[in-house]
Amino acid sequence: MAREVYDYTKTVLQKVSFNAELFYKELEKAVKKLLPHEVKELKIWLREFTSNKPELYYCLAIME
Repeated sequence: MAREVYDYTKTVLQKVSFNAELFYKELEKAVKKLLPHEVKELKIWLREFTSNKPELYYCLAIME
């Protein structure tokens, strides 16, 4: 079930990536819900996903 939460989180983040504020809020929720190893995976995924979306770079600060 935990993997489903991780996959759902990625789906939600992709869908709200048009709005940096929504993306930030959803990312905050995700960090609270996910297991520590999933947060690490999400961090790797986020670096790749935001590589061509400079408006979302500041959101990565949550992951630190």
